[in-house]
Amino acid sequence: MTCTETLQASISGTLTEPASSKSMTVNVESISPVPMENGINVEPITATKRQNGERGYYRNEELGGPIHTERHMRIIVCGAGASGLCFAYKLQRSFKNFSLNVFEKNPDISGTWYENRYPGCACDVPSHTYTFSWEPKTDWSAVYAGSAEIKGYFRNFASKNNLWPFISVNHQVEHAQWDDTAGEWTIRVRNTETGEVSHHVCDIFINGSGILNNWQWPQVEGLDVFKGKLLHSANYETDFDLTGKKIGLIGNGSSGIQILPAIQPLADSVKTFIRSSTWVTPLRGFEQHLYTDEEKDEFKHKSGALLDWRKNAESNVNKIFPMFLSGSKLQEATKKAVTKQMRNKLLRPDLQEQLIPKWDFGCRRMTPGVGYLDALQKENVEVVIGEVDRVTEDGCLVGRDEYKLDVLICATGFNVSFRPRFPIIGHKENNLQDIWQDAAHSYLGLAAPEQPNYLHFLGPNCPIGSGPLVGAIEAQADYMLHWCDRWQTEKIHSFSPKKDAIADFVARTDLFMRDTIWASGCRSWYKSHTVNGRVSALWPGSSLHYFEALRHPRAEDWDIVYRGNRFDWLGNGFSQTECDLTADWAYYIRDEDDSPFLSKAKQREILTKSGTVEPEEEEDGIDGEDDEWKAWC
Repeated sequence: MTCTETLQASISGTLTEPASSKSMTVNVESISPVPMENGINVEPITATKRQNGERGYYRNEELGGPIHTERHMRIIVCGAGASGLCFAYKLQRSFKNFSLNVFEKNPDISGTWYENRYPGCACDVPSHTYTFSWEPKTDWSAVYAGSAEIKGYFRNFASKNNLWPFISVNHQVEHAQWDDTAGEWTIRVRNTETGEVSHHVCDIFINGSGILNNWQWPQVEGLDVFKGKLLHSANYETDFDLTGKKIGLIGNGSSGIQILPAIQPLADSVKTFIRSSTWVTPLRGFEQHLYTDEEKDEFKHKSGALLDWRKNAESNVNKIFPMFLSGSKLQEATKKAVTKQMRNKLLRPDLQEQLIPKWDFGCRRMTPGVGYLDALQKENVEVVIGEVDRVTEDGCLVGRDEYKLDVLICATGFNVSFRPRFPIIGHKENNLQDIWQDAAHSYLGLAAPEQPNYLHFLGPNCPIGSGPLVGAIEAQADYMLHWCDRWQTEKIHSFSPKKDAIADFVARTDLFMRDTIWASGCRSWYKSHTVNGRVSALWPGSSLHYFEALRHPRAEDWDIVYRGNRFDWLGNGFSQTECDLTADWAYYIRDEDDSPFLSKAKQREILTKSGTVEPEEEEDGIDGEDDEWKAWC
């Protein structure tokens, strides 16, 4: 029992159950008595029997309760994908006296893994690394599991941790409005089944809608006149039969690369329209593989087997950051090795020339491309290099050649501008849609200008392409909950990143990107689908660098407004410890110094178990000729 609860029990006489399934609240209005329980003195009392100094009570009631008294906190999250679920789990694990609503526009949770159901859709990193760090899954079917299986992982996670009561599916956030006087957001939500509109108020608004969920058709003339079946990878009709069809596939990004091997065996013919070359990494050591029952059993029952596998895989990806620096030895070796691997797979010289990039490896998102290079060379597949100039009634026109089609699949991706899909009206009526109309500048990838008490997952310049994605989500959730804790216990009215802090972060990021391979000459969604634009999607450093950056929040970068005196959180002079009769009131007295270390360096050494891993010997003369070379991201 917390100090706040004990004090409130002594004032009101009781603690009640949560007000609803979506809340964990303490009701301070009730006056029913409670007996002594578990060593805590909660004998029947009334307000008239309280005496000055009794169990955290001070009759100078203007001071409030004890230090860090937890006020009720209302939070709304937009989106029930990996980010929203991670936040909900961590919130209910550590906090009390809150209400939480997670609004999900789709009929089910899991975000991109619900929306993407195209043929061949799968994780493009090993499945055992695409889990929450504390929540492994022993029975993945394969090294690269399909979207349905990943969706199942997140559904099971929600069930195991009792998150469903917080979640409302088929509820789309349409509008968010900040009220500076009240210090709260009003969120307008539409029920996508009934059309009913409702309004909800919260103290803190978390946007977990993600970046890769606003899919878009390609900017090609004539899509509306095509008489065949038109499909998009992010809005795919799974019941449509492709058997025996003449299929066109536009795009060779991550989705297009997964689609081709899946549809090639079914189709009469496939025309794959490719605008530019791309790196496809036929990985050694992480090849696609269906796990046997024996392997799954070992992961489940052999102590340390799965943990060792996961740590090894995660360590490998954390080692490749130098590859993203122009001219680095690892970049040169990687480019040489992948070029060799692609040449070995592509037996036709014309495909080698057309599909192996000249630009640096990693400038665009890398993909293992399971079966892709083989599928390109099948008899019923034709590679068409160049832009689709126009879609006709019967197919696609490239230059003077028209390709007759029954089906056209557009694997053309998403709107990745970071501009919100709905109005977010913050301080002084500033709409984030307008602020980010031309360029999206954030604070550390998780906060936006002029938006008090607003935080977002995977925003501009976060480590979405340079390392473990789920780890970045976890780090952001921890950072957000730091601010939730401060808001709840320090009588904060609002918090928002300072404009000059955002400007400095943007300038520092741009300086870093100048000599990275991400800024080299490829067209990438990291640069809003431009060749030479600003790198707006990626963090200026490694994923481990991001974790360390977020571990120590900098209050000086934020405008903080308090409700009243900034020291009101000190309360009435009583500590929380003095209200907890089950606590050790001399906890600081001990036989040895086991207190936390205070320097960042020492904290990092303890957290990362520095000194427990035998360092590998550096290899001399890495030249990319080793057939056992491997890397993935």
